[in-house]
Amino acid sequence: MLGRNFKLEEKPSMYSPLTLAYVGDGVYELYVRSFLVSRGNLSSKLLHREATAYVSAEAQSNFMEILEPLLTEEETAVYKRGRNAKSYTVPKHAQLIDYKRATGLETLIGYLYLSEREDRIEEIMSLLFNKK
Repeated sequence: MLGRNFKLEEKPSMYSPLTLAYVGDGVYELYVRSFLVSRGNLSSKLLHREATAYVSAEAQSNFMEILEPLLTEEETAVYKRGRNAKSYTVPKHAQLIDYKRATGLETLIGYLYLSEREDRIEEIMSLLFNKK
């Protein structure tokens, strides 16, 4: 789905969880935006409002309640690395637990993306889009 003109210096598992979350945040957001645009040509204001139902820390945390039992052992370990990572900031409008779980989800998505596992990202994101 997303083009790659780069070669990683390390295996994805060697990157810090917050680096993986940084990548995962962008990938997750792109999937959400693409999904919303695929549903119709809406104003950017409305698209932004709709996107928050998917990309807020609370929404991502709630999604993890559905997703976590469906993860493989490897995916669970990656998710927990991200969830338990020491973060130095928490958004003003998020509970700490929601923020940590959202970071875990973004870490997982980043890991899968850098592992060239878009097939699994597609499965995960289709669960998200079908639950709404």
